[in-house]
Amino acid sequence: MKRIQYHQYGGPEVMRLEDFELRTPGKSEVAVKVSFAAINPIDWKIRAGHLKMVTGKKLPRALGSDISGIVIAIGPGVTRFKVGDAVFGSVQIKEGGAIGEGAIALETFLAKKPASVSFEKAACLGTPGITAWNGLVGKANLKAGAQVFINGCTGAVGESAVQIARMLGAKVSGSCSLQQRQRAEEMGVSRIYDYRTTDLSQISDRFDVVYDTAATMTVAVGLGLLRKGGVYLDINPTPGKFIRAMFDRRLKPIVCTARADIMEGLAHAAADGKLRLPVAEIVPLEDAIALVAALEQGRKLNGKALVSMS
Repeated sequence: MKRIQYHQYGGPEVMRLEDFELRTPGKSEVAVKVSFAAINPIDWKIRAGHLKMVTGKKLPRALGSDISGIVIAIGPGVTRFKVGDAVFGSVQIKEGGAIGEGAIALETFLAKKPASVSFEKAACLGTPGITAWNGLVGKANLKAGAQVFINGCTGAVGESAVQIARMLGAKVSGSCSLQQRQRAEEMGVSRIYDYRTTDLSQISDRFDVVYDTAATMTVAVGLGLLRKGGVYLDINPTPGKFIRAMFDRRLKPIVCTARADIMEGLAHAAADGKLRLPVAEIVPLEDAIALVAALEQGRKLNGKALVSMS
């Protein structure tokens, strides 16, 4: 099989398309023949070495987080899947390897792909959907009728958060660019602010939940938009923020953490048509390095970038 690997941490120039042998899945692991992989900013942040405390020093490492595909082998203890099942989800950060022809994932990081959802659409859901769910359900315990503000409401995590919040019965406001206003309206964002022309600290409304999915807000601005008892969800956790969160219960740093119940929730939402992310571009595996590099260097797409393994 082939996948994108790197033999040292660094910039786009360290990526290589190389042959590898997919290992046998271990306890609670599943081997997947990948159909599509989605590209996420976390992929190049890991490759650049920003998460060395998690990923360690073992090299080469393989690139990529989110997949859809077919189960080709299961490890000891796996009960939720069998060979031949169509699945979607994420691989572990420490493992990597989504952008390749085969990948290993924990059973709890996957869900069965709904028949009504294409492999392309399913590949988009992993990291954005899990991150949105971690914040809104896991940290904010979002209830129907809540007022939610989502900064960056038309990014992948932002769109997932909008749709999950509305699915749970919340009323959603948000910020995005003027060019993305129509997309926000289509998703049901009730009050939309152009982030280029709006000083978010001056918004008069107050919210039960503020979710900075764009990682551009200061903690002070986020906390300032809260109602009494509200929570601020910060997608850009740092050691300092974790320490501050110990003393200020309103601040909730978010780490993308998959669980079986989250994956099943995403699968049901997608099957019901309540969670979907647009696909902007699909490239073959041999062109993936160039696309990853372009996105890392600032190229903008109106939707997710996918790599096809067929």
